[in-house]
Amino acid sequence: MHSHDLSSWKHEHRFQEDNRAAERSTRLVMWITAAAMVLEIGAGWWFNSMALLADGWHMSSHAVAIGLSAFAYAAARRYAGDRRFAFGTWKIEVLGGFASALFLLGVAALMVVGSLERLWSPASIHYQEAIVVAVLGLTVNLLCAWLLGGAHHHGGHQQDHGHDLNLRSAYLHVVADAATSVLAILALAGGWLYGWAWLDPLMGIVGAVLVASWARGLLVDTGKVLLDREMDHPVVEEIREGVEQGLADSETRIADLHVWRVGQGAYACAITVVTHSPALTPDDVRATFAMHEEIRHSTIEIHRCHASA
Repeated sequence: MHSHDLSSWKHEHRFQEDNRAAERSTRLVMWITAAAMVLEIGAGWWFNSMALLADGWHMSSHAVAIGLSAFAYAAARRYAGDRRFAFGTWKIEVLGGFASALFLLGVAALMVVGSLERLWSPASIHYQEAIVVAVLGLTVNLLCAWLLGGAHHHGGHQQDHGHDLNLRSAYLHVVADAATSVLAILALAGGWLYGWAWLDPLMGIVGAVLVASWARGLLVDTGKVLLDREMDHPVVEEIREGVEQGLADSETRIADLHVWRVGQGAYACAITVVTHSPALTPDDVRATFAMHEEIRHSTIEIHRCHASA
């Protein structure tokens, strides 16, 4: 097996192993989150705690979004051999991350609305019981974050620069849950100890701002991939310099270059070069960026400039 082919096979094998670990962890986190959601909603109803009810329904939205991430992994695996997907099914996972980010923005909006309603119409809360359940919810969130963090570092290595955007979306949902749980605990403690009933809705608004900020970052990262807006990635300039410097003796220059991401840490490129060399081949051009193992597919077009008589 050619060394480049062997490297590509190892990269693909590692990618599949990472995906299987991420899918297992995401599915487990989905069920844990759903169980905690049922507990918080039940406790909120029993203790007449609007804070717990709101946090429980908030957690339900995250359970749905994390389930969406698990579904994206399953769909990508199911259609992995479908030849209609020119560069594989990785973007199904990216699309799942994009949808989860939209879901997060919706959660943030609902948190703001709920918090404003509570400012105008305060509700009586059984603070001690609510704090116990909120602490339990936080513990569940930390456990889920640990599980997803383990998938992120599966096999003793960190997935390339956080390129598993689907896993990142699930992780952000869990972190958002943990953050809102911390804020809920602080608000409940303030209300219990000092009678600051206004603290609960204020913390809800702060939590919504945090969630919206994380969602925006995820939308930008997934949107760049879905729209192939990555011509500012460092690898693009490295390919350009490699070709033009490596073939400088043959008076070759790049007339057109397109690079886009097709997988987790994998890219494709299409290059058109103009040259005075009658012997230049696509393999000669490809050799100038062969050190970039992340370039998994390349299409080379050569235009020759014939010297005038």
